[in-house]
Amino acid sequence: MTIKLAFSRPTSTTEEQTLLFEQYGAVGYDGLQLKEAQYAPFLLKPEGFIEAWGGLSGSSSALITGGNLDDASVEKLRNVFHFASAVGTELIVYCHGIPRANVTPADIRRYADVLSDLGLEAQQQGLKLSLHHHFNNPVMHRDDFDIFFNQIKEHSIGLTVDTAHLVKSGIEDAAEIIRSFGHVIDNFHLKDFDQGEWKVLGQGSIDFGPIFQAIHEIGYQGWISADEESGGSVTEGMKDCYAFMKNGLN
Repeated sequence: MTIKLAFSRPTSTTEEQTLLFEQYGAVGYDGLQLKEAQYAPFLLKPEGFIEAWGGLSGSSSALITGGNLDDASVEKLRNVFHFASAVGTELIVYCHGIPRANVTPADIRRYADVLSDLGLEAQQQGLKLSLHHHFNNPVMHRDDFDIFFNQIKEHSIGLTVDTAHLVKSGIEDAAEIIRSFGHVIDNFHLKDFDQGEWKVLGQGSIDFGPIFQAIHEIGYQGWISADEESGGSVTEGMKDCYAFMKNGLN
């Protein structure tokens, strides 16, 4: 396996979503990492998604979803597993939507146990489950990463590293996270950040030099996605992020 480049971006109109699907391959991306709203209408009827976009290589390489791990959200996640298996997805990226403030280390260990079991369940359907650490989610601070990944069952769940969420969460040394957790990293969301705002890659204040260096040092092979949430043009963001990643990873 080699490094494969993906693009991820929320879309607010049908026209934007069509542009996303029709242009990512032409720009040079190997796939899309879809936001939940982009595949949710097809969740219980994957044949509709296959008919619309299934002919595009990598059109659903990863699906981003989330929840609070109550019964309803776990059931929804299992529906995502079934959909993903039907449409040829490789990776489920999970955002654990519980506010960090009242979460204890014991809670994080319990969440790790639950997500480990769900990760093993995903593997039975040919999928991988990856935790997306997130600002104001249980795995947010540096110590949270150690607690969570020391608790998981081996090879059950991976880590999606999001550069901008690290910085927003107060973790300035993204390269250290990459080196320390290279054994579980199975996805990257590269996003820039400046003065509280998401930025197109290269247009914020994050120094990506050490990040690209750390990615090479761990010998990473897998998906690296631009996670473009600046709100700008779909096409311009897609092109600018691709050029930035290609240049940085070479």
